[in-house]
Amino acid sequence: MDDRPRRFEDEVFSKRVPAGKRSYFFDVKPTRSGEDFFLTITESRRTGDGERFQKSTIRIYKEDFGKFIEGLHEAVENVRTEQLPRYDFSDVPRLDPDTLPERDDAGGWR
Repeated sequence: MDDRPRRFEDEVFSKRVPAGKRSYFFDVKPTRSGEDFFLTITESRRTGDGERFQKSTIRIYKEDFGKFIEGLHEAVENVRTEQLPRYDFSDVPRLDPDTLPERDDAGGWR
């Protein structure tokens, strides 16, 4: 059995989403203390030589999940309705705005 302390990069959940020449990874990882968790979203794509991968990663902490989801929803809806209204987005699920959380007067989530 391995008694080494767990590194904060070790994921406890991982979901790979293949998308053509790219793959997206949604990983849940523990913080260094091991008492909390955060989400990473990584885009991995092959470089020109096809042998290497270029990766870009962002971290999202639990206190920002709602703001992140709200911003993602607004950005996708802008592309869908304003930027590319003629594109067929029928395979892209819509987030129902009624299911998104509402902000309270203090800027928190209800």
